[in-house]
Amino acid sequence: MGGANMNQLLMKAQKMQQDMQTLQSQLNEREFEASSGGGVVTVVAYGRKELKSIVIKPEAVDPDDIEMLEDLVLAAANEALRVADETVQAEMSKVTGGMNLGF
Repeated sequence: MGGANMNQLLMKAQKMQQDMQTLQSQLNEREFEASSGGGVVTVVAYGRKELKSIVIKPEAVDPDDIEMLEDLVLAAANEALRVADETVQAEMSKVTGGMNLGF
């Protein structure tokens, strides 16, 4: 009887691993968007923590204040990556039943 339970446990573990791989692939391609400065800078990032695009509206460009534009780009990029990371962790937690497996 113990062997049957072990086989069942192994099958569940394999299913969870397959589900995690599928979800990870989907989340890697999912896009996350964030903006800063009231929408003058918008960044789109993939779940794999890679930036896809940065859009800067003309009104954000002030040649006398490049630092503000840099800060806006940085803030939007960090927010997009943070949202991507939090979403990936939350979705993976659903599959793993809350076990922290390092994702």
